[in-house]
Amino acid sequence: MSAWRKPWYGLWHGISGSRHKEIAIARKTHHTRPAIERAILVGVEIKGARNTWSVEDSLEELALLAVTAGAKVVGALVQRLQRPTPAYYLGKGKLEELVALREEVGYDVVLFDDELSPIQQRNLEQALDVKIIDRTALILDIFAKRARTHEGRLQVELAQHEYLLPRLAGQWSHLERLGGGIGTRGPGESQIETDRRIIRQKIHRLQKEIEGVRKHRALYRRQRTQSGIPLIALIGYTNSGKSTLLNSLSNADVFVEDKLFATLDPTTRRITIPGTGEVLITDTVGFIQKLPHAVVAAFGATLEELEEAALLLHVIDITHHNAVEQCVTVDKVLTELGLESKPRVAVLNKLDLLAPSEEDIGDLPRAIEIEEPVLISAAKGWGFNNLQEKIAAKLAGSGSHNTGYVT
Repeated sequence: MSAWRKPWYGLWHGISGSRHKEIAIARKTHHTRPAIERAILVGVEIKGARNTWSVEDSLEELALLAVTAGAKVVGALVQRLQRPTPAYYLGKGKLEELVALREEVGYDVVLFDDELSPIQQRNLEQALDVKIIDRTALILDIFAKRARTHEGRLQVELAQHEYLLPRLAGQWSHLERLGGGIGTRGPGESQIETDRRIIRQKIHRLQKEIEGVRKHRALYRRQRTQSGIPLIALIGYTNSGKSTLLNSLSNADVFVEDKLFATLDPTTRRITIPGTGEVLITDTVGFIQKLPHAVVAAFGATLEELEEAALLLHVIDITHHNAVEQCVTVDKVLTELGLESKPRVAVLNKLDLLAPSEEDIGDLPRAIEIEEPVLISAAKGWGFNNLQEKIAAKLAGSGSHNTGYVT
């Protein structure tokens, strides 16, 4: 058995959770919580491909996504191929190995590190007889769990339905009977056609509602522009500490947790920067490698805030062993959004995990080479004077703007 392992494998077993609460009714014991799903991770490394992330590091991140979604990871499998196979994503031998692993580790869901085609997903479900979830569906599931505002829920729901549409297999039980009823089905229409029509109708309705959100945001931005108050946007990889920084700078109460995508909905606060005056600072959704295009498109109304920002603060978790790769990922997303030339300040965060005091952070060796970074600890408030001075200089039009990251 060649299932891949890594030293952090132990964290997968740390999600046992508290004991199920048991209620005795009519002399029977009932569990009030659903059983925790046991997941196995699957990744494919393309031979000769120039990937920023190694397949092992990418699966490590997939494991954290699984933990965030509430699963217990029980193993992982890697195959190196020239390209994923069209029918099963995996080769025949590795698929047989995955089937055999089910009896050994007892998984009931398989998480794939790439987006599967509808055909691959359907074939895998038939071959393995368990739930098949790809990276896109997993991220969307986490987003649905984290979205708290009406706007956030609309955007997540749109992305979910656009993901679902090409994957419908006539399984009516997965859909709500919205917009159906007598007189709504065409003559001779099959169940799959009915399902698709209902999903398309819902997508259209969600797009109209989100367009209303976009217009409202555009009106708000015009009013803000007229006020003359500059907007600063916090960007960065998920779990880099953006929400902690916003809380520390503004005494806000944004939800903070050491998990991926702990916060999803944007939050804006007004703060005062010495030498500049009042500014607005907004926390946006965190980026991640292999960010699904459907998510980027669905969150267009929210990400438009970045276009209006006078300055981007790129918050970087300098303690992460993939800090360089995370910076490259953020650069790629900004390029996709057409924001690569937006003025930016690199903020190296979580220095309190590397230095005993604020006075010692300047003596730390450079783990990543970035032009004129600001060293801070958002949790401890270290380096905030330097950060505010850098913000004031950037808003005044001075200082240089870094666009690349060099190891």
